Amino acid sequence: MIGESPQILELLKTIDKVAASDSTVLITGESGTGKELVAKEIHRRSKRNAGAFVPINCGAIPKELLESELFGYEKGAFTGANRTKPGRFELANGGTVFLDEIGDMSPDLQVKVLRVLQERAFERVGGIKEIQVDVRIVAATHRDLEEAVKEGHFREDLYYRLNVIPIRVPPLRERKSDIPLLIQHFIKVFSQRAGTPPMEIEELAMEAFMAYSWPGNVRELENVVERLIVLAEGNTISLEDLPERIKGALGKASKGQEGRETGSAKGPISIDQIAHLPLPENGVSLPEVIRKLEIGLINQALSRTNGVKSKAAQLLGLKRTTLVEKMRKFGML
Repeated sequence: MIGESPQILELLKTIDKVAASDSTVLITGESGTGKELVAKEIHRRSKRNAGAFVPINCGAIPKELLESELFGYEKGAFTGANRTKPGRFELANGGTVFLDEIGDMSPDLQVKVLRVLQERAFERVGGIKEIQVDVRIVAATHRDLEEAVKEGHFREDLYYRLNVIPIRVPPLRERKSDIPLLIQHFIKVFSQRAGTPPMEIEELAMEAFMAYSWPGNVRELENVVERLIVLAEGNTISLEDLPERIKGALGKASKGQEGRETGSAKGPISIDQIAHLPLPENGVSLPEVIRKLEIGLINQALSRTNGVKSKAAQLLGLKRTTLVEKMRKFGML
């Protein structure tokens, strides 16, 4: 997993804790944030890593076929069933089953998955023999399952069985300081595939990447970089090479900056204003306030300088080595 932002570092800490247990996990997050990658990391770091990691997208397979994919079927169970076939739960015995987009699963299948969670047992389609399995279930969804439960689209008992350990994967717009690292990673990957030297990226192009909101998250960023490697002229990615929606984001950001610089009341506050913020009635933890202020300013400096620590240090009036020490202290490295 690529990133040095506090959000990603916290996510990795959570993955380590979760991997040490055998509890069921529910991963939530927008499409394209990397929920399957989180599931794979949990499996890789767990005591089950010698077993199989078996994913299945519950929203991509018609419900008529999903049951046989999950539980397998016996020979003669239906037309075309010329042999017995094990399902994903059997294939994952001793390992991990990843049920992606479980919010799209039909209610009748939800009942059968609930039984696997409760009893670690099921029957194949067309079978009568109970099959015991030792699997860990990790599920993921981009839907609001609590809302789906209220609307009657998702079983409440299954939701609570799945939501033993919830993990939220942050969208890319919440961890923009990771964008330069992700871009460099994808440039390296796709350049190697194309058999070409890694491309450079102009500063203005990077600013546009940072200004864009990335509704498709890391998957969208990956796809854009792949397209640029294939289509860009020369060995440098310029602003003109970027899709219009990303170039347009830079223009919007510039207009917003101009508005702030004209003296808007909602513009940046000064150091003197910070020093005179009202003290709450119950007081504060001054060390905690200072810690959060430092982390916030460091993140802003890294975001503004596209992750270049030497430039970020200049913005903060620090030596680069001092900035790196602070980032280590705050768990940002």
